[in-house]
Amino acid sequence: MFRSALPYALEAGIEAPLVCYQGAWVADPLTSETLLHEPVPLALAREVIAAVEERGFSLNCYVDDNLYVERETVQSERYSRFQRIPVHTTGPLLDWLAERPTKLVVVDTEERIEALEVEMKALFAGRLHVARSLPIFLEFSDLHVTKGSGLQFAADRLGFTRETTVGCGDGENDIELLEWAGFGVAVDNATPVLKAIADWVCPSVDEDGVAQLIEAVLARGR
Repeated sequence: MFRSALPYALEAGIEAPLVCYQGAWVADPLTSETLLHEPVPLALAREVIAAVEERGFSLNCYVDDNLYVERETVQSERYSRFQRIPVHTTGPLLDWLAERPTKLVVVDTEERIEALEVEMKALFAGRLHVARSLPIFLEFSDLHVTKGSGLQFAADRLGFTRETTVGCGDGENDIELLEWAGFGVAVDNATPVLKAIADWVCPSVDEDGVAQLIEAVLARGR
């Protein structure tokens, strides 16, 4: 979420656009101006809600950079703490949702999410982008939205190329980011599928691997 990323960006002094929601929302951290927003089509969002709820899962629904849920659950409370944001309850999402959400997310155990991912990818193949970010998060976004597409937008706006870009990630939802970047890096604690496509694997997050990577790249440019 932009509102989740913004405090960290401001603390770090970042002035470049922030690519959020897996590429669906790009915004200026200094003015909070939305530069790009590609939400999920409303009919498909409603279909996701129905399919997920039918299988006994609850959903996080993101509209206007706010998080909405049908009712508070252990999973929504956990997510709220993780993102450091408030959660708004709506009652039945299908009765409430009237505009296109930026994305939809299911939060549950790793085993249940893994099984749901297989079903949802088959059900929405060619219609939505479905991927896990963390092992316990299954995310639904517009078919053409990925971190790679968001990075392309930022590149076009700022004037850099994919050949001069280093991309780093850890999850399944980073695949398109690493594929877009001229040099793709996975942290050592990344999912096996991401490490398999990476040009290089840097130390894990516990060893500040991304910081080491950035320092090495900057050192080469001096």
